Amino acid sequence: MSMDVLLQNLANSITLGSLYALIAIGYTMVYGIIRLINFAHADLLMVAAYIVFYGILVFSLPWWASFAIAIVLTTLLGVTIEKLAYRPLRNAPRISALISAIGVSFLLENVGIVTIGATPKPFPRPSELVWNIHAGGISFLSTTIIIPVVTVILLIAVTFMVKKTKIGVAMRAVSRDFEASSLMAVDVNKIISATFAVGSGLAAVGGILWSLQYPQVDPLMGVFPGLKCFIAAVMGGIGSIPGAMIGGFILGFVEVMLVGFFPGVSGYRDAFAFVILILILLFRPGGILGENVVEKV
Repeated sequence: MSMDVLLQNLANSITLGSLYALIAIGYTMVYGIIRLINFAHADLLMVAAYIVFYGILVFSLPWWASFAIAIVLTTLLGVTIEKLAYRPLRNAPRISALISAIGVSFLLENVGIVTIGATPKPFPRPSELVWNIHAGGISFLSTTIIIPVVTVILLIAVTFMVKKTKIGVAMRAVSRDFEASSLMAVDVNKIISATFAVGSGLAAVGGILWSLQYPQVDPLMGVFPGLKCFIAAVMGGIGSIPGAMIGGFILGFVEVMLVGFFPGVSGYRDAFAFVILILILLFRPGGILGENVVEKV
């Protein structure tokens, strides 16, 4: 493999890893607070992409206005899902909330198929954001730079919020003990809603950036990215924000480099992600930065 090809694959792996990391942070935040794998998180990615799609092409809104509206509406949808589908089951067995999450995911996907149609549509990429860059012997899109920068900025912002703000302290308290937090005058419902709002906002940004990098939208576009990001979160240590970031970058690097060095196995790139998940669960169940904690029954 030549140096140019290696650099090209490295650039692609950073971009893909950044996308995985950004979406995985949303998974790990919700799990860290209420110990729930929010499988509907990946479908919020799809919702945001379609809002931008219709905002630009149907309502002729500027791209920045469409992006802002998509983030706001997706955030509100995430909070609404928490209130309607998860909050009533908070004291139910954990499997009930998990089944509810799967049901919400299927609901969003099938509503999309029925109302929008299953046919993939080209995503409008603003020329102000997406253009080709040539550097030496490699060529890449401007999103190769934009996506990692946005991901790092959001990671810093979320980490600062969790570590340095009052709502972040409350989130960490709720993640440790619901009952003790409520006795300390913490509004548990409000904190959980705030967590879903942040996670849903990250999913919206992830959906927009994903569509800019891979300009095609369909109602099932969030399925495989969502599974990959869940794997990234588990790999890094689900519940750990830096761990989700590390897991996303590792998964993106492994996927791209595997195809780059062994193009004959490119059809199995998704399978390798699940092999990595199995190995992590076997040898490091807590993930890279997570803790191996045995749950009390």
